[in-house]
Amino acid sequence: MFDNKNKPKGIKRIYLASLNSLRAFKWLYQHESAFRQELLLLLCAIPVSFIFDISFKEQIILILAIVFIIFTEIINTAIEAVVDRVGLEIHPLSGLAKDLGSAAVLISLGVACIIWTIVLI
Repeated sequence: MFDNKNKPKGIKRIYLASLNSLRAFKWLYQHESAFRQELLLLLCAIPVSFIFDISFKEQIILILAIVFIIFTEIINTAIEAVVDRVGLEIHPLSGLAKDLGSAAVLISLGVACIIWTIVLI
């Protein structure tokens, strides 16, 4: 049972939270092909950003645009996990929640494309 009054504090809390995050990244890598694809996109985008004659700030913006896609994918996966936890039966609201998460990922992909286009043109 969760005890809200005896939660870890300070460095211990940060350490435990980091372990939880690492466990989540491991799970994502093992189970979510979209996450692996977006991670590969990030790993390709970093060296590609050095090819162009752009400022360091622009390189950071390009890389963060891809990180934003990964962030959105993680939120989408979290939504899907919660919906599946509630129940696997088909329900319009469950489908809507998953579709909205997917739409968020699509928007983040569009934003990244726009950012890359603007910076490189």
